[in-house]
Amino acid sequence: MTGGAGFIGSHLVDALIERGFDVHVVDNYAAGKCAGRISAKATYREVDVRDEKLTGIFAGAQYVFHLAALPRVEYSLTHPFETFDVNAGGTINVLRAARRAGVKRVVLASSAAVYGDSQELPLREDASPNPKSPYGFQKHVSELACRYWSEQEGLSTVSLRYFNVYGPRVDPEGAYALVVGRFLKLRMEGKPLTISGDGTHTRDYVHVRDVARANILAAESTAAGKGELINVGTGRESSVLDIAALIGSEVEHVEERVEPARCAADIRRPKELLGWEPSIKLEDGIANLKKSLEIA
Repeated sequence: MTGGAGFIGSHLVDALIERGFDVHVVDNYAAGKCAGRISAKATYREVDVRDEKLTGIFAGAQYVFHLAALPRVEYSLTHPFETFDVNAGGTINVLRAARRAGVKRVVLASSAAVYGDSQELPLREDASPNPKSPYGFQKHVSELACRYWSEQEGLSTVSLRYFNVYGPRVDPEGAYALVVGRFLKLRMEGKPLTISGDGTHTRDYVHVRDVARANILAAESTAAGKGELINVGTGRESSVLDIAALIGSEVEHVEERVEPARCAADIRRPKELLGWEPSIKLEDGIANLKKSLEIA
């Protein structure tokens, strides 16, 4: 697995170990090395995904889960060449190494950022991609690379489009923190929850443990493996005001920024191809996070 020392990757490591897999992680710790995200039952190698060493590391592996990336949209806007090299170039290197090593299947962590600001909801995988950031474009290129390697190189691949992932171990300052992580941090600091604009814009929040489960199902599915694009979301829209109410604190409105107004996944394809659907409701997920952080 690449990126296994990150927020989502660490949960996937745990889920794979629970299933009895021998887990090897490739990570260069670009986002830092958090002790809470490192498992004593996995093997870690500090290697960049662009490194030629990947072929040897992948040798004997059944599945490769490719989660490593520079995931900040804002960072990709100011560092388009660096992020393309890591996010798109790194994916191509992973695919090439996996093919050479005889890996059974590669599961790519893609993103709903590929859709851009679509007005047609729920977002379907067959919609025309319209990314509005270098990060979204880079993920789209990675998806195309996966399909190419399946069709032309005979490597089985699946691309999972993550929506807004939240849950334990999220870094409140990190790329996946989004509203939930930031609001929890502000609540713990006794500060008002800052909302951009009127707070009515929506997102589709999916729990990280459900995302980990989707990855394993994607690796093992007999109905997928030819470069399919599969949403990993809940199909439910939740506004920033909804999240603020669940966190429970005073709010403070700040100047509105340009961002998609609404977002929700069509989840028929993951049900059909993976037998997957979300199991953790947003209310329960946030309640459990507040309990773990001792927030009343």
